[in-house]
Parts: sequence; structure tokens; C-alpha cells
Amino acid sequence: MASHWSRRRFLSILGGTAIVSAAGCLESQREQPPSDGVLGVTTATQFSSPGCSCCGEYATYLREYLDVELDKRSPSDVNSIKQQYGVPDELLSCHTLVLDDFVVEGHVPVEAIATALDQQSVSGIALPGMPAGSPGMPGEQTEPFTIYEFSSGTVGDVFTEL
Repeated sequence: MASHWSRRRFLSILGGTAIVSAAGCLESQREQPPSDGVLGVTTATQFSSPGCSCCGEYATYLREYLDVELDKRSPSDVNSIKQQYGVPDELLSCHTLVLDDFVVEGHVPVEAIATALDQQSVSGIALPGMPAGSPGMPGEQTEPFTIYEFSSGTVGDVFTEL
């Protein structure tokens, strides 16, 4: 009876490990960049705060995932651009990216952008501030990046955490 219990316990643990492993694979696939390496957009414009070096680093990161030329602009009043595109004050960062009609505020990883473009259920997403370790920012990521959805100046739900 003892060996039967050991076998049952072994199989139970093995089955649980297989489920956790499979879930881990699915999770890591969800957070990968687009499979073809390209965000399917026809226009891409980044409005950056004048003199901000991390905006240039983010543009360099983003160009790897675009099949169109990134139009990089540094208007003297970047806040009016953010208002024009409905970015809520609570979600502000140093740059605003417009991909076709979709708005991305801040140093959002391309995985979240690709998911949002596929879903087309929100008008924009944002990673507020300038968190260390996010694309274009130096340092190590110390906690998950909380990315919010927004529409017409109103903060929505958490879109994802990466």
C-alpha cells in the first residue's frame, strides 16, 4: 500500500508540474513581441519632451518593431499634444506615441502595444512616469509594469502587467 501511495503521489506531483510548466509557456508566449517582429501600422509618430534623452532611446527600441518610418517630433508644448490625444493627467510620461489612431503614452513595452492593437478595444494605453528598466530607460525592473487603458482623457482599467 505504501508503494501505491508513493506512485500516486509521484504521478500527482508530476501532473501538477506539467500543468504549471504549460502555464508558464503560455504566459511567456503572451509576453513575446509580435511573432513577425512588426507592429502592423501605417503611420507612427512620437511626440517627445524637448531635450529628453530617454525618448530617443525609446524610439530606437521601437524602430525594431515598425515596418514604417517613425516620425519623431519635439514640440515646444508637448502637453497640448497629450490633451489633443486624450491622455489623462494621471498617466503622463515624457512622450506620446501615435500609431495610426492608437495612442501609447510612455515607455510601454512592445508586447503590450501588439496586444492592444490586436484587441482594438481601447483608444490608448499608458505606462505612467518613467519606470527604471522599461524600454528606453536605464536600470533594472524592480516590479511589474502596470499599463493602463484610457479613452478621451479618462483612465480606464489596468490593461496588463508585464
